[in-house]
Amino acid sequence: MMSRSSKKPPSKPRRRTRCTTMGLTLLELVVAVMVLSVGSIAALRATDQSRVAIGGMPSRVLAQIVARNRAQELQLYGGQGAQALPGEVEMGGRQFKVTVQTATTAAGLVEAVITVRGPDGPGAHLVAYVKPNGPGS
Repeated sequence: MMSRSSKKPPSKPRRRTRCTTMGLTLLELVVAVMVLSVGSIAALRATDQSRVAIGGMPSRVLAQIVARNRAQELQLYGGQGAQALPGEVEMGGRQFKVTVQTATTAAGLVEAVITVRGPDGPGAHLVAYVKPNGPGS
């Protein structure tokens, strides 16, 4: 038989401690700030690209208006009157260079290829078919 002295003394019940820290560790905070900063940089780049793309729109729109106006002038004056029209036009406070290349079609109409260039590059390209001598011909 075993003696009582060889038995282990009964152990005291351990106290369970609760984790009372409810905050973030420094590492978690650094990771969260890095994730937010990467997301913010991506959003700023996308916004900047949109701004750049929209920035050229006024010149393009004005160039299209100039091209349509030239097509209307060609309809009024006739396809042969393209040489008498000015090569530069001011629209919206900007100067646009207008070139018109004409060719006679098999049907007797004049094909006018109108190209408009603005000072900052973007422009418009329009093809119009008009009568050779204006609307009365």
